[in-house]
Amino acid sequence: MIIDGKKIANEIEQNLKNAIEKIHGRKPALAFVLVGEHPASIAYTRMKKKKCKEVGILSIDHELPETISEEELLSIVTKLNQDSDVDGILVQLPLPLHMQSHKILEAIDPLKDVDGFHPINIGKLLLGEKTGFFPCTPYGISILLQHSGIETKGKHVVIVGRSNIVGKPLAALLMQKAEGANATVTVAHSATQDLKGICLSADILIAAMGNPRFIKADMVKEGAVVIDVGINREEGKLIGDVDFENVAPKCAAISPVPGGVGPMTIAMLLSNTLLSYQRSQ
Repeated sequence: MIIDGKKIANEIEQNLKNAIEKIHGRKPALAFVLVGEHPASIAYTRMKKKKCKEVGILSIDHELPETISEEELLSIVTKLNQDSDVDGILVQLPLPLHMQSHKILEAIDPLKDVDGFHPINIGKLLLGEKTGFFPCTPYGISILLQHSGIETKGKHVVIVGRSNIVGKPLAALLMQKAEGANATVTVAHSATQDLKGICLSADILIAAMGNPRFIKADMVKEGAVVIDVGINREEGKLIGDVDFENVAPKCAAISPVPGGVGPMTIAMLLSNTLLSYQRSQ
């Protein structure tokens, strides 16, 4: 089975649109803070804003020059924190080298941190509390598995990659005592010994290391589920961290790149923004 993330994301977005259309008065609003002219950041932001418009979320734009100081950026974040008409704040990464990303992200009000990167929200995730926001990509992967009817309870999930954006929070999410979780999770990385053997033990293998076609067919056991989080450009094409053509025949289910996890990440950002709006009412 090829997991159609785009279709699942579209269904979620349609439900969000229906819910937002029923709102009388102020609509949910998401503030985008974009610093500099990073081409990928501009493209990602444009895509997110397009989806906001489709579901009825208002976009508030702050497009700032790369020369802006850290203090000036912090001041803008503070104003957005205090603005009762703003439900979510998204600071697009990466930031220029003269800024400390963690300092900017920690300045965002956790109640408006719809990206789910604030230490308070990560802490709540680890503790199994549902009053914060889940990071969008891990949350999207969890929903993708649930919508595809893939059982995680008691399964061995191997995540290859330990980033703060995907690997670590996804491990925390899938090990929770909760529906769509209850998995036994192994996080593998560049220092892991016998990586191939560990991957072969996975019922669900999640590739999130940013290394094109790294996961080969001989690293995947027959009948496993493979989720590809990688986004790599090769000769103008998007490819994942999985050698899709050779791995797919071995899998019970596999997510493609593009059209797998990517659309789910944006759908969860929109979902978190509506949730923030609802909590503020």
